[in-house]
Parts: sequence; structure tokens; C-alpha cells
Amino acid sequence: MSTKTLKVDILARVEGEGAMFVKVKGDSVEEVKFRIYEPPRFFEAFLVGRKYDEAPDITARICGICPIAYQMSSVHAMESIMGVHVGGQLRELRRLIYCGEWIESHTLHMFMLHAPDFLGYPDAISMAKDHRQAVEKALKIKKTGNDIVKTVGGREIHPVNVRVGGFYKVPRKETLVKLVDPLRYSLDASLELLQLLATFEFPKLEQDYEFVALSHPGEYPFTEGRIVSSRGVDLPLSEFESNFVEEHVEHSNALHGNHIGHGAYHVGPLARYNLNHAKLPDIAKQAASMVGLKESVNNPFKSLLVRGVETVFAIHEALRIIKQYEEPEDPFVKYEVKAGVGHGCSEAPRGICFHSYEIDAQGVIRKARIMPPTSQNQPTIESDLKELVRRNLDLSDEELTLKCEQAIRNYDPCISCATHFLKLKIVRE
Repeated sequence: MSTKTLKVDILARVEGEGAMFVKVKGDSVEEVKFRIYEPPRFFEAFLVGRKYDEAPDITARICGICPIAYQMSSVHAMESIMGVHVGGQLRELRRLIYCGEWIESHTLHMFMLHAPDFLGYPDAISMAKDHRQAVEKALKIKKTGNDIVKTVGGREIHPVNVRVGGFYKVPRKETLVKLVDPLRYSLDASLELLQLLATFEFPKLEQDYEFVALSHPGEYPFTEGRIVSSRGVDLPLSEFESNFVEEHVEHSNALHGNHIGHGAYHVGPLARYNLNHAKLPDIAKQAASMVGLKESVNNPFKSLLVRGVETVFAIHEALRIIKQYEEPEDPFVKYEVKAGVGHGCSEAPRGICFHSYEIDAQGVIRKARIMPPTSQNQPTIESDLKELVRRNLDLSDEELTLKCEQAIRNYDPCISCATHFLKLKIVRE
């Protein structure tokens, strides 16, 4: 029996702290553990005892890359309790700020965090020496996304303008119009860079996932709608917790999401794309076809291309919203505080972000539950790693380590909202 231990002290280009253990006996992969050991952050506990209208600002601080998802899930949950319906231009502004988040987050992931894996570079700085134009274009696209979030949300990181019922202040038409030229540049640049991504060599790993995502009857989902899956699930948000659970596992501080009676499931770009492809605008469908994507994609490595397609969609959607924007008379919908239980879910760049709250008649939060996308994907990540190792046992430990890191980054994991340190231990028997 031979035992080998591989250690990667710092897994760059993701967030958080984690480790992975792989045990191989002969030609069999007996065990894979993806262990998140970053200390819990207790955001749900912080929320209990606070007023309902503090939730958007508190939850925005869960993640510096996708604060809008946390804010929007919390405000939708509170609005479901109050009986508030946000429509018209206020709803369009919410979609616009979501466009900004997808643009900046997807572009950061594709070109700064994940592309170096496919091109054989240790980081984006090294990659930029040989691909300067691509990196510069990506940074401009990302800046455009950040500018949208700042314009609508008040600031780029942890925006403060989102509130229950709408916004504290709405932007002027002339302010949004200033974003049009950068968005037009970003649309052309995104289509060009997507063709670059299509030249990458994608490892073969077709998996039989249960995809889970939001579905809205008339649009590609950011917020609102029902929870659907590729295996027949079709639920209102109020039934999500009775069908999907988070479970403690001994080897990780991160909870693992499971579909009761079915097991692991997959949330994120692949899930959205597979379940909502028909709702993409023509320009995004054409972009997908241009890089060889069919209506169904089951290779997690090709999530890179799907993120590129979603970026094209988000830019196109932002342009549509700005073109037809008229400043609403009031920045928010008025309502009365009520006691009750509410649920909210939105599509973070990494997948569905589910919130539920119970508040009393004074508007004080009594219970809070948040299910971030990465915790829901943890069992699926482990499943991917097990299959990837099984198929690549002939590789050296160093090569296999790099391929496993690349597979983890397919999910753009975020457990801080993810994993910044990875210690990989492979035991071969």
C-alpha cells in the first residue's frame, strides 16, 4: 500500500477556507471530502431581534461580490409578509441592478479567476502578459457592471439604496443614459471574448444533475417565480424548505444542501440555462449557438461558456431597461407592518439564494434562515470531484490536484461565501 499526500496551501481565485481529502484504493475512488473549515459567520443569528427593514443592509454584507442577491431575497421575503407588490419601473430598476451584479461577477469569474486554469497560468496577472487586450476588455466590462450597481444601489460594494418596497432614491433618466455607451461597448466586447472562451479545451465530464432554479413565465430569472427542477419539481417558494434541506456533515462547517428523497442537486448558471433557455433573448441564444452550446449543457466545465452567455443577456437586458426607463413618482411602495412568515428567493450569479423570515407585529425578526448557493452545491461539487478523480487516476498527483482545483472553480464557490485555502490529501492504496 502506498500513501501520498498533496498539499496546496492556498487555492487562489476563490474565497474562503477549505480542504479536500481523496482516498483511492486500487482503481476505485473510495472517499471524497470537500471540507470547509472557515468559521461560521452567524448572519442568521445577527438578524434575530433586529427590525425587518434592517435585513437588506445586514444581508448585503454577507458577500461583497453578490450583495444584491442577498438584499433582494430579504426584501422579497419581507414584502410577501406585508402583501407588497412592486411593479412597473421600480421592478425594472431591480432587474437593472441585478444586471449590474451578474455583469461584474460573471466577468470577474470568467477572466480573472477561471480562465487562467484553461490557459495554464497561475493567475490573471500572469495571463495578462500574453492576453493583455482580453484582460483589459474584461476589466472594462466588469467596471460597467459595478457602475450600474453604484448608480442604482448607491455604492459598488454592499449597496445601501435597496429597501423593502423599492428604493430610498431612484436615479434620474439622464444618469442612467450615461451607462448606455459603456454597455454598448461591453456587449460587443462580451461577444468577442466569448469566442475566445470557446477556444478553450474543456475536460469531458457529463453529469446527470438535478438542476434547480427559479422559473418565471415571462422572463429569464433574476427574482420572483417558482422553484423548478429538471426532474419535475414545480413549487411555490413557501414549499421550498419542506422539500430542500441543509444538513450538517462532520467534515465541513458549511451545511450541505439536499433534495429530500433525491440527494444532491445543482444550482447556478447551468441550472438556469437548462431550465430557462427558451426565455433568453435572441441575442443570447445566438451567442450560445455561436460557441457550440445546445439547449442542454451537462458539463460543469462549460459553465464558463454559459456565464458568458448570461453576461450577454444581462448587458442586453440593461440596455432594454434604460431605453424605456421613466422615473417613477415614488421611490417605494407604501405598506403597513404585519406579523407573519415570508419567503424570498433570487438568482445570485452562483445560483438560488433562499431566505425565510418570521417577524412579529412590531416588525422584529424572530426567525431567519438563509441558504446560499454554494452550500446547496457542496454535495454536487464532491460528486464532480469523485467522478473526475476516477476518470483521471493515471495523472500525476500534481496534475490531478490542478484539475480538481479547476473543477471546484467551475462553481465559482463563495463560502465566506467559499474556499481560499485548499489542502488536498490523496491516499492511494
